[in-house]
Amino acid sequence: MRLDHGVRSAHGVRSARMSATKFSLAGVLIGTVIGGLVLFFLAISPLRSQDQQKTPPPPGQPLKVTIEVVNVYAVVEDKKHNLIPNLNKEDFELTEDNTPQQIRYFSRETDTPLTMGITVDTSPSQQRVLPLEQEQAKAFLDQVLRPKDLAFVLHFDIEVELLQDFTSDRQRLARAIDETVINGGGGGGPLPTTFPTSSMGGATHLYDAVYLASTELMKNEVGRKVLILLTDGEDQGSKEKLSGALEAAQKSDLIIYSIDISDRMYYRMAGVGFSGDSVLKKLSEETGGRVIKVNNARDTAAAFRQIADELRTQYLLGYTPSNDRHDGAFRKIRVKANNGEYKVQARRGYYAPSE
Repeated sequence: MRLDHGVRSAHGVRSARMSATKFSLAGVLIGTVIGGLVLFFLAISPLRSQDQQKTPPPPGQPLKVTIEVVNVYAVVEDKKHNLIPNLNKEDFELTEDNTPQQIRYFSRETDTPLTMGITVDTSPSQQRVLPLEQEQAKAFLDQVLRPKDLAFVLHFDIEVELLQDFTSDRQRLARAIDETVINGGGGGGPLPTTFPTSSMGGATHLYDAVYLASTELMKNEVGRKVLILLTDGEDQGSKEKLSGALEAAQKSDLIIYSIDISDRMYYRMAGVGFSGDSVLKKLSEETGGRVIKVNNARDTAAAFRQIADELRTQYLLGYTPSNDRHDGAFRKIRVKANNGEYKVQARRGYYAPSE
């Protein structure tokens, strides 16, 4: 199933908030003559430079003002891992590259539309756990997805394949999840990309899946964007490296949750090492999500419930960076709660815009 910009942009108007988004506000000039008195009402946002303030636009031309806002979604829990849902803006501290930032926008994200991707590992190592993944993924969608939310289903093995494009129809999503099969899949077709994933060696193109989900599917979406990985974290044969996949996710403002479901017996019998845990930890923690390790059906159901609960208790912290350079550099973010007993889960950085 080939995606085009029209499909994605049609979904991209649900939320006005967007990390590192540029908001353009037009000045409005109204002249009314009453008894020889002319009243001018000019409604504009603060300008970014003194030169802009000194040089008004020609009559009849709109004045465009650019304000850059970085949005950070955060989850807070206490030492017993209980979620804390009732904090206020004053309860948080936020720094960028160790410089304190003023939190200008704040909300509790309990009802904001959600854009979500379900990404299923269908490589040979998942043969014995795939039925469990399918069952619990469908139950999760029934629990979380609302009519205003959108989701897609993607699988990866020797190729990366989109089985269901963005939809709020749970039945279509469930059918796509059921279509996932080891080392294949009968869905809509490979994602469009500049490189043929199937030409590379190896049968677990995890990094390519994250990269393509970020750049081809999520990049032009807005609001809360979550990618759920059902995998053991092992990659074999991807064109992209871990660093490239993570950078693409960060630039698309994705939150990655990883459900670490693995068949260790498969690796022992194959006589190969296993290092997927560290990969999933990096992808998830750097983007504001978490890794949840599961071993059985009960663990998998609990993992999906935990993700659902966290999505219902997120906070949105928005700020205008004090560093206004457009250098494309990575900026480190740190969010703390004033209550030292609380732990904050949030993304650890973003890429500044480039000129």
